[in-house]
Amino acid sequence: MAARLTGYVSASNTPTIVLGTQSLTVDYLVVAGGGGGGGTLGGGGGAGGYRNSHGTTGGGGSAETSLPLVTGINYTITVGGGGAGGTGSNFGSDGSNSQFYIITSIGGGGGAYMEQVGRTGGSSGGNSNTSTAGTTPVLSPLQGFKGGTGGTQNNASSGGGGAGAQGVDQTVSSGGTAGGAGLASTITGSSVTRGGGGGGTNNSGVPGTGNGGAGGVGGGGRGCSYGADDDVAGTVNTGGGGGGGSRQAAQGQSGSAGGSGIVILRYNSSYTITIGAGLTGSTAVDGGDTVATITAGTGNVRWS
Repeated sequence: MAARLTGYVSASNTPTIVLGTQSLTVDYLVVAGGGGGGGTLGGGGGAGGYRNSHGTTGGGGSAETSLPLVTGINYTITVGGGGAGGTGSNFGSDGSNSQFYIITSIGGGGGAYMEQVGRTGGSSGGNSNTSTAGTTPVLSPLQGFKGGTGGTQNNASSGGGGAGAQGVDQTVSSGGTAGGAGLASTITGSSVTRGGGGGGTNNSGVPGTGNGGAGGVGGGGRGCSYGADDDVAGTVNTGGGGGGGSRQAAQGQSGSAGGSGIVILRYNSSYTITIGAGLTGSTAVDGGDTVATITAGTGNVRWS
């Protein structure tokens, strides 16, 4: 009846051999924190890495494998925070990783500042006023897409990559470009889109006419418009990237923060989860399954 399995039984993730019954299967969606938008003439932040066993994984990957787990054992969870927006001549900060047991999603890359290339991450940040191609994430499994190319024609920057699509390239048309779209998941029972990239900023033309790039659907924040300080942060618990900052000193030249990540677990309702200290979460029933949604913190969960 007992099966010999390897489990991570503490926050230190030290492997240990335990005896127990392989008694439940858990599906997961693990989304990391989004990257912050870049500072001066900022590119949008990249979306947090998106790993999913209940549908498509970020970066065009297939659904990952559900996890066979053991009752009575602690499994570590961390929900990554969004990266801070860059100020002046600084990249946006990368988002923080999210983790469930052996599944780790990588934080989104920060958006670039003046004439730089966005940082790589789960999805990569958008470029700033440079025709260099965005950086493609090198991760296995895939978790997200690259940021867009930031064209040199109009002092505009590109959107960060999303879980479902790359950031839009900047062309000769004015305005920052949009962040890449996120991905929809039905792991909770309803379709919800998360993991949108942040929009790039625009800093040319007549004030009020050059709009910043839109945030990618799924929580990405809009980039700054010309002559305004209106960039938007990524949405909490979506892993969305933050919008890029303005070129003008009068508008602060600061990008916006990325959105925090989330961990969602789905399992048969014949089992009961205990959400440990340090974690913020809740449960809901969908058909014959229970869905646990963890929105913040670091700690352990276990089933009985």
